[in-house]
Amino acid sequence: MTTVLDKNGIERLLQSSTPVLILETHEERRAITLLKNIAISMGIPVSTWSVASGMQRMDFNLETGRDLKKPDEALAYMKSTGFDSIYILLDFHPFLKDPLHVRQLKELAMSFDKGRSKIVLVSHEIEIPDEFRKLSIGFELDTPDETELTEIIREEAINYTNSNQGKQVQFNEKALELLMRNVKGLSFADARRLIHAAIADDGAITETDIPEMMRSKYRLLNLDGVLSCEAETSSFAELAGMNKLKQWLMQREKFFHQSVKMPGMDSPSGILLLGVQGCGKSVAAKAVAGVWNIPLLRLDIGRLYNKYYGETERNIRKALQTAEVMAPCVLWIDELEKGIATNDNDDGTSQRLLGTMLTWMAENTHPVFIVATSNNIDQLPPELIRKGRLDEIFFVDLPTPEIRREILKIHLDKRNLDKSKLDIDALAQLTDGFSGAEIEQLVVSAVYATGSGTLDNANLVAEIERTRPLSVVMAEKLAALRHWASERTVSVD
Repeated sequence: MTTVLDKNGIERLLQSSTPVLILETHEERRAITLLKNIAISMGIPVSTWSVASGMQRMDFNLETGRDLKKPDEALAYMKSTGFDSIYILLDFHPFLKDPLHVRQLKELAMSFDKGRSKIVLVSHEIEIPDEFRKLSIGFELDTPDETELTEIIREEAINYTNSNQGKQVQFNEKALELLMRNVKGLSFADARRLIHAAIADDGAITETDIPEMMRSKYRLLNLDGVLSCEAETSSFAELAGMNKLKQWLMQREKFFHQSVKMPGMDSPSGILLLGVQGCGKSVAAKAVAGVWNIPLLRLDIGRLYNKYYGETERNIRKALQTAEVMAPCVLWIDELEKGIATNDNDDGTSQRLLGTMLTWMAENTHPVFIVATSNNIDQLPPELIRKGRLDEIFFVDLPTPEIRREILKIHLDKRNLDKSKLDIDALAQLTDGFSGAEIEQLVVSAVYATGSGTLDNANLVAEIERTRPLSVVMAEKLAALRHWASERTVSVD
């Protein structure tokens, strides 16, 4: 994994003995300016090269080398100069598939091995050939800190005032704190874009700007369906049941947001939700985000897998980096066993995926709370679910009569159905052994059967009698699961 570096860190890297530096970034102009200023302060000539512009000196306004647009000619020129220099090669990654360019670059790197010269490859994505992997090191640009974000906000506020006949930007301390928290982790350009949008909309920074800012922030980081974002989760905090889970979360909320700090107390890291299918593990995951009033990211673990070697690990690293930028947030990994369970028939991909996940969980310092759900804990490796990796294992069991009553009301109200002719208490007793999902389908099936928006007890009782719930169809398996969970997990209710 690459290291995030500030200006001082990049300067130390340029002074190191490593001849090839790899910078993956979308902030090309910022990268060039930063590298140029560091090189000038070190007294080293600096040039950029691109296939469109050729070789250009950045420390002086010189035209030498402008015609060197072919990569092999540019590399040959760099080798022939005979003086120390820093060469920034822009979007060179397509040429790394040509054996000639790879060999030229390797020879150039070896000739730079003991001098001050450096090759810096800058692109949005770079796959390093094995030939000179040990001659190179990757790094990333750091994101704005609090001081820099404050300066961006000040600049955007001044720009707004100058463009609107002296009108001052309105804001309060709480809104400003939320704004800072929600743009933290973005690049300079993206942070400025979101801050500008928040101010330009109405000349004010308010708490109502935050939900749209979170959605915009997620769109900037979208990973083609690997992650989906649900910024509005507050309603799930009011759901019936799950009282023990909610209490557990409320006890840890201040520690998660670091509003309370105690020596030796780590921030909560995550939980595993085990349970009967259809009993609300997904709802419980949303309830975590709802209780803490933070966005929920859902990781589709099946979309991580790629047939090309190393791409699956790259996908999980990108997903975890996105979660870090979206922090504070909940990272919901649904049906964990489908992606993490060790498999002897996948060329070690699941093992590498597991290793990447475990390393991140051990080293992560961002407020990202993992909520993993599973239907079959037997398929999960013990090193993932032991104490220390995740804080607790909660069990989501079949709903009690009180919760079944609430589930019935929720799904009747959702469809604007009249409850006055229904004996909710009796129906709750008759649905013993039904999951929440099965109760919802009873209501849906009854509506289909009647063909109208009017239901009575007889309609629902008929559907109950026709249905064989999972607790009956797979009675032995569920009994074993519930027995295992009774001694090893904490109930959500």
